Amino acid sequence: MSESGLRGPPDDAMVDLLVKQVTDGLSSAEQRELDAMDAALVGRELRAFERAAAALTLAGTTLEEPPAALRALLEQRGAELFASSTVVEFKKAPPSPPAAATAPLQSASSRSDGSRRDASRSGTWGWLAAAACLILAIFGWIRSPEPVPAPIAQVEPTPVAPISEPQPQPQPPTPAEQRLAMLASADAVKVTLGATKDPAASGVTGDAVWDPQSQTGFLHFVGLASNDPRVRQYQIWVFDGNRDKRYPVDGGVFDVPAGVSEVVIPIHTSLSIGQAKAFAVTVEKAGGVVVSGLGHVVALGAVG
Repeated sequence: MSESGLRGPPDDAMVDLLVKQVTDGLSSAEQRELDAMDAALVGRELRAFERAAAALTLAGTTLEEPPAALRALLEQRGAELFASSTVVEFKKAPPSPPAAATAPLQSASSRSDGSRRDASRSGTWGWLAAAACLILAIFGWIRSPEPVPAPIAQVEPTPVAPISEPQPQPQPPTPAEQRLAMLASADAVKVTLGATKDPAASGVTGDAVWDPQSQTGFLHFVGLASNDPRVRQYQIWVFDGNRDKRYPVDGGVFDVPAGVSEVVIPIHTSLSIGQAKAFAVTVEKAGGVVVSGLGHVVALGAVG
């Protein structure tokens, strides 16, 4: 005969202790109380509760309803209990003896059946209530609170300055452009330079322009022969009407590269010019001289 056939369902006290043992654990006094109960029945029901708890645990921490194993277990236990009470309540009674003879017996039997039904109903509902408590206790035990998402800091993006294209740097005007601008000035002194009889001056044409305010000027030549700057250089001279004409003021040295037919040369005097009267270009040694003998003049021109 099976184990379940030998013993009925557990009483409320046993169920309470088993629920607590599965969920929270028992104290020493409660454990002694459980040990004093029917060991076989306690073992059977304890295994059932442990299987239910294990099923819930394996189902995870986000269950919304009991798993199928626990539902089947509870339905089985409830069916057993309700079947037991139904047999007691609806069992067909034997034929009734005469009323006078059987009245006391019927009364006693009725009271006995009612007591059994009440006890069965009480045990059934108590067991089901305990099972419901077990479900709630286990769900409360294994379910974790919903995780609260961590706050996300709102970071304002740092504005990035637009990358502007580099602006091209303005190029300084060339000597030729500066000469043309100076020629347009009414205050500028303009002088035509003619070639001398020096062989290096053959076919040379040119002019000079001078600005007394800025103390700057330009020479313009076409056809001036190229030179080797390691040996010879051209040197500019400015004759000042306020100085001895034997000592013109140095205006700097320059070169004419090979293959270049037209040049514009800036004039940079070493001394201030009070009144420009004439301009000359000589051929000197490399680096120029402080005082020229004017023995190798290639171009010469005097103010009007």
